[in-house]
Amino acid sequence: MKTKKNIKSIAALFLCVILMLTAGCAKGTEKEQSAGTTSGKALAEMNDIPADGIITKEQFQSVAGKEQKVQFKGTTEDGITYVWTYDCAKIQNPEDQNHPEVPDNMTVSAAGQTAQALLDTMTDDEKLWQLFFVTPEAITNVDTATVAGETTKKALEQYPVGGIVYFAKNLEDREQTVALLENTQSYAKIPLFLGVGEEGGTVSRVGSNPEMGVPSVGDMRSLGKQQDPAVVHAAGQDIGGGLHALGFNLDFAPVADVAQGADSVIGSRSFGSDPELCASLAGVIVKSLRAEGIVSCLKHFPGYGRATVDDHNGTSIVEKSLSELEACDLIPFQSIIAAEGSVPFVMVSHLSYPSVTGSDTPADLSSSIVTDILRDKLEYQNVIITDSHSMASITDHYSAGDAAVKALEAGCDMILMPSELQAAFDAVKAAVADGTLSQARIDESVLRILTVKAEYGIIS
Repeated sequence: MKTKKNIKSIAALFLCVILMLTAGCAKGTEKEQSAGTTSGKALAEMNDIPADGIITKEQFQSVAGKEQKVQFKGTTEDGITYVWTYDCAKIQNPEDQNHPEVPDNMTVSAAGQTAQALLDTMTDDEKLWQLFFVTPEAITNVDTATVAGETTKKALEQYPVGGIVYFAKNLEDREQTVALLENTQSYAKIPLFLGVGEEGGTVSRVGSNPEMGVPSVGDMRSLGKQQDPAVVHAAGQDIGGGLHALGFNLDFAPVADVAQGADSVIGSRSFGSDPELCASLAGVIVKSLRAEGIVSCLKHFPGYGRATVDDHNGTSIVEKSLSELEACDLIPFQSIIAAEGSVPFVMVSHLSYPSVTGSDTPADLSSSIVTDILRDKLEYQNVIITDSHSMASITDHYSAGDAAVKALEAGCDMILMPSELQAAFDAVKAAVADGTLSQARIDESVLRILTVKAEYGIIS
């Protein structure tokens, strides 16, 4: 396992070659290096450390002073991946820069090391299956899955997916649910995310059933009106503790959307119309779920609060500019991501933002939304998951395979509930084979997924 000292020595070598002309860098654990010749490229077009180890003055001058970031990816000898990020606005004089020291706190988390070690043992197909979060019916082909026995065991051998999401129909009572989840997890070669949508209020698959023994916390609008973080924290504890006791490890909550207008589809699922209040209270839920060992999922990026059409039923177009999103909808996401650097999941919606993207492409299939805004602008580093790909807003316009590939191309890490699981898997596999998606791109997403699993003790 790589020590802090060894990582520092590798980083120092990298700095001597790459950072001699710039100040300001940051470390991450993202993508794998594939060395290549880059001498003829502008710096913004370069992704990998040059094979000859040389970045020219002209290449730095091509981005100096610009409001953008450039990343170089690399891998240590022991397989620990990292990213150096250049803030181009800080490159003012490429000919006269200081030689920065290697940060003393340069480390790779234990979870990242565990994830990388597991990734290194996985087959290409096992990696691809980790990208899918599905219902139990999608792999067992039964009408309603309420037990996990030999059928589930064989299904997980054939479809070793990254996660399974359950709905009220799967959860009859406390004893049945505990056995269902416990058995399912025991059959998985790579431990699963076992998820449920438990927001409270109208989206409550557990608390709404008195047989589950989990408190019903009411809707978020009612909690928001109290403007009391302690009350929201107690609700998050009730949800998180209840889910953990049943065997769940992930909750598709909280809603970070800002309700806007009486016709907003999000309605009482939102904490309210004040973006700062939504940021504060959704952040409380993230913390309280984490304290109970439950992976949280902020949703629905970049904001569902102005939508008037439910994307379960059709396409919803939001006519907002980026500046308008920044002034309201993005505030909770940006605030929580900045304050809670380890927020494990963010869900991206199917809403279309033509004033932002230039097209009616759903947000989770748009690199402008997923990569440019969420990944780069908000600097979010953990798992990005789509909303359900069984919704009409996707199925009316895309095949399961096309939607899955486009989501991964856009920068998403996991596909939630593709309408046809095998077709989606086959399309992603074909996209890797023909170069549409690189293996490094797949490994990047799988590493994020496994790292969250390691952070929450799902894998060890």
